[in-house]
Amino acid sequence: MKLEITGLTKCFGTHAALDGLDLHVEEGRVIVLVGPSGGGKSTLLRVLGGLETPDEGRVSLRGEDLPVSESGLLAYRRKNGFLFQQFNLFPHLTALRNLTLPLEEVHGMPAPQAKQTAEAALDRFGLLAHAHKRPAELSGGQQQRVGIARAVASKPEILFLDEPTSALDPEMTAEVLELIQELAEGGQRIILSTHEMGFARAVGDLVAFLAAGKVVEAAHPTKWFEQPQSEQAKRFLSRVLRYV
Repeated sequence: MKLEITGLTKCFGTHAALDGLDLHVEEGRVIVLVGPSGGGKSTLLRVLGGLETPDEGRVSLRGEDLPVSESGLLAYRRKNGFLFQQFNLFPHLTALRNLTLPLEEVHGMPAPQAKQTAEAALDRFGLLAHAHKRPAELSGGQQQRVGIARAVASKPEILFLDEPTSALDPEMTAEVLELIQELAEGGQRIILSTHEMGFARAVGDLVAFLAAGKVVEAAHPTKWFEQPQSEQAKRFLSRVLRYV
């Protein structure tokens, strides 16, 4: 997918979460955002997903500028899927109902079609046997898989993932990363942030390194991991790869 970002700025009070950020990607199925905490990864994902509006700058995704009107943003959000650090499942609803509710209310599916679509998504991720369970009855990995199933059930054009394994233990992390890799290999367009460097290297088509609200550098994973150009990236990699 083609992505062009020029001069993107987003402030919260006096803090510039994005500070004149530029990023130009000609083609890439999976774009991975990495960098230190507080560098702007989550805010950038929320802007790209239409959940935050920038203060300044231009964003073009797949050849189209992001809409600015509320009705345009709503239509844009309906075309895409989201999964963030918290699972954000409805605690009082079953796994199945967590999928059927947005399919019915957001995407306008009739209830029978929503149920069939939701069951197919749960089955795809090995969760159909747990369809009747509420989130508290599921493991963390299962909850995150339900979240991913909900995000992809509507066949999104782009899937936005913000640190999808941050709350999981190592075994559950591997389980969810394998699932995301399967989606990527199946052709799903994905933009995600992660601290899992091995995953970023294996699955990404492009790695963008963010710090202090800017993209410091962006490159193919092999090049970026082996030959980072900036001192900031070199320091970051020396820390995060020390015990890998």
